[in-house]
Amino acid sequence: MLTSVRSLLAASMLAGSVLAASPAFAEDEPAAAPASDFTVSGNVALVTDYRFRGVSLSGGDPAVQGGVTLSHSSGFYVGAWSSSIDGGPLYGENELDLFGGWTGDVASGVTVDVGLLKYVYLTNDVGPADYWEPYASVATQLGPVHAKLGVAYAWDQDSLGSDDNLYVYTNLDLGVPNTPITVSGHLGYTDGVLAPPLLAGTADKTGFDWSLGGSITVLKNLSLGVSYIGVEGPSINGFTDDTVVGTLTLTI
Repeated sequence: MLTSVRSLLAASMLAGSVLAASPAFAEDEPAAAPASDFTVSGNVALVTDYRFRGVSLSGGDPAVQGGVTLSHSSGFYVGAWSSSIDGGPLYGENELDLFGGWTGDVASGVTVDVGLLKYVYLTNDVGPADYWEPYASVATQLGPVHAKLGVAYAWDQDSLGSDDNLYVYTNLDLGVPNTPITVSGHLGYTDGVLAPPLLAGTADKTGFDWSLGGSITVLKNLSLGVSYIGVEGPSINGFTDDTVVGTLTLTI
């Protein structure tokens, strides 16, 4: 308020005793600020190994990760996520994911998410490395289990050797009642140039990856997680071998 109660009383005294003798009025409550249509969320994490669809992109070593998302009440969002990697001359030492899309309920208890993601490798030294990947998913609640079915498709691009890649996956998450623990399972299938067996040196362009793990909220915004991760194909140490990954995540 530009005018305080004190200045109002002073003005009343100068104007005359009638106003000065009038009952005092409580100061008006400040108007509540309108709710913003935009929200910002983010997270930072430390992982013992950055596994992407079962394959290590950090050479089996720990990685630092983080991201931020700007969301609108309409369901549209944009964001960025980054991780340290060990990608050699082609991919370098950093992965930056830029994405945008829309998410919302299309029926009671059914949520869809559609968008476009670009993988950017800022420190690569040779050849094209960046590529695009549209994605879509549908999620619902099956009793105590949150279930998601998703698909991502990268069309023919120079950075993929003029080949394409299809990835289909499902996630299941169960919040253990009356505890801060969530148990999670994942199964994915790749058909294309990014298939784990092909990346491991075989001619097979198809393969499954899977994980089973859990997480616990130790503070309001801090959680600890552990997962067992495996993939089909040859087992290469620090690349496509089965492993246990630990995660420490701070949600902002």
